[in-house]
Order: sequence, then structure tokens, then C-alpha cells
Amino acid sequence: MPACYTADRENKQVNPLKIVCLDMEGVIAPEIWIELAERTGVDDLRRTTRDEPDYDVLMRYRLDILDKHGLGIEALQPIIDGIEPLPGARAFLDEIRSRYQLVILSDTFYEFVGPLMVKMGQPTLFCHRLNVDVNGKLSGYALRMQGHKWAAVKAFKGLNFYTCAAGDSYNDTLMLEEADAGFLFRPPQNVIDEFPNFQVMTDYDELLSVIDAAGSLDSRNDRAMSA
Repeated sequence: MPACYTADRENKQVNPLKIVCLDMEGVIAPEIWIELAERTGVDDLRRTTRDEPDYDVLMRYRLDILDKHGLGIEALQPIIDGIEPLPGARAFLDEIRSRYQLVILSDTFYEFVGPLMVKMGQPTLFCHRLNVDVNGKLSGYALRMQGHKWAAVKAFKGLNFYTCAAGDSYNDTLMLEEADAGFLFRPPQNVIDEFPNFQVMTDYDELLSVIDAAGSLDSRNDRAMSA
């Protein structure tokens, strides 16, 4: 099969040269740590990347809070298993997959999101790992790499994909800047104020429309061919 092709699936244009990179929490799923805070009653877990841009500082804070309250993976797993995608998220993901390539770029952890990924139709997910000791204590975490969202988008561009990205937090902004087309989706006001260069979307139909309209795949391919 040729490397570049278009096909029609039920009157929808499918072009593998465009890839959509989405943050997970706040975009297609609730903020997992806020869900944990609400269901455990530990309000200190509400702090997210919307509030703290330094991810290492944030995660060390979270792990300290969990340790202080004696919350290990066994206590958290039933809560995590009950988390559902945001309303409309599954249909949105299915639409994206019917038209383009899709990958979820998240700073969550594989140990937290297995059941949620099933509910979303098992999209490709790049995220991190938690260190869980023999007693179920969350003893640390291992990043896939520093700046993995930005690095993934940059790599996709190097593979001649036209990249669209959407996120809601500080830790998404480098990814959005690197993408050919980057959008904020339902961000808090502080992120909107600090990054006025990004379009702000508030519903999935609107986000799908700007992704559909973003860039010219033909001109992108022509530029690559002539480079």
C-alpha cells in the first residue's frame, strides 16, 4: 500500500498523514487526582498540573500525601476502576479515529488507566509508570522521558505527519507550540491568560471542526517532497 493515500469511509475523508495528539485528563477524561481527592476525602490531592507547572514537584507532593494517609494501590484501584470518560469523549475519539491517526499523550500512569482505556476503545497511550512496592505502596514514579509530549509531536513531524494537538494545562503548552496546529481545550483561566496565542475550544464538535480545517495535507506533503 502506498505511504500516502486517501480513502473514503462512509463519505469521510481518511488521511493517515494527519495525526491527532490529545492530552487525556481534562480533555477526554476527568482529572484522576481530583477524582481520588473527592472519593477519598483527601482534599490535598486536588492539586494538578493546572496549578503546578513543575511535574516533579507535583508528583512528590502527591506521593507524600498518599503515604501520609496510608493510601496504596489497593485502596485507589476501585476508585480508578469507576472513572468514566467525559461525556461525549468516546464518540469524539471514534470520529477522530475514523478520519485520522490518534495518540493520547498523557502524564498519567499505566497503573491507573487500564480500565479507562478500555472504555475509550483502547486508543494508543504514551504515559509513565508508577513504582509500587510489595506492600502496594506507591514509592515513586518513572517518567518515560522528560518532555515526552513535546518529543512525541516533534518525532511525528519528523515522520511527515501533519500534527494537531489539544490539551488544557501548563504541561501541554510545549506540545501545542511544537504541533503544526495546537489548541487549548477547556483550560482554566490562568492558562488562557498566560498563553493567549492558542485558540480555546470548549466542546468536541468545535474541536473536531478546527482539527478538520487545520493545515493543508497536500501542501505539507509537497513541502516534504521538495525538501
